[in-house]
Amino acid sequence: MGLCLEVSGEFACFTRPEMRVERVSYDVVTPSAARNIFQAILWKPSIEWQIDRIEVLNPIRWMNIRRNEVGAVISGNQVRRVMEKGRGRLQLFVEKDRQQRSSLILRDVCYRIYSHFNLTAKASSDETPEKFLAMFLRRARKGQCFRQPYLGCKEFFADFRLIEPDQPDAETIVETKDLGWMFYDYDYSEEPPSPRFFRAEMNNGVLHIPPSDSSEIRG
Repeated sequence: MGLCLEVSGEFACFTRPEMRVERVSYDVVTPSAARNIFQAILWKPSIEWQIDRIEVLNPIRWMNIRRNEVGAVISGNQVRRVMEKGRGRLQLFVEKDRQQRSSLILRDVCYRIYSHFNLTAKASSDETPEKFLAMFLRRARKGQCFRQPYLGCKEFFADFRLIEPDQPDAETIVETKDLGWMFYDYDYSEEPPSPRFFRAEMNNGVLHIPPSDSSEIRG
């Protein structure tokens, strides 16, 4: 059964990976960011979400902002050394590592995201699609989530509501555009996980997402 969420927010930033210094957003939400919204409502090891279609309801609008960010991270090797020795310092001094960076973000976004889930190999014999479907519908109708959904960056909160099958279709923007190569998701079967991309084309505000095993997805 296909499921649909209407997702909106004041700001959004789906960062292009090729922009390593200044954040620049894709024109629309990426499949990975859309999947995370569904997982924020219901995540279980027994299911995996697949995004099918994204409808853009609001015109694509841009905004340039400057934000304070931290320019360093605590390395994994340092964390392992502290864990092995049982002592040491894991800290960052914000005043020393603060950097001000420019970001080109989206504003006043609204999408209808269509998705479905499949059972994984971790599903037990008593775990059925009907069980997880009922769980998702109950939580989505009440606005419940395990964590706050966000639009690319955690400070850009997302509002969501479930679109029932009997509700009318939404009016999408009248814009057709080749969005180029867009980030699809990470391939977690490899170590370290490798990024995968697909050629995204928006037709009259609608973006069709290929399945995860499609030849359209390149690693």
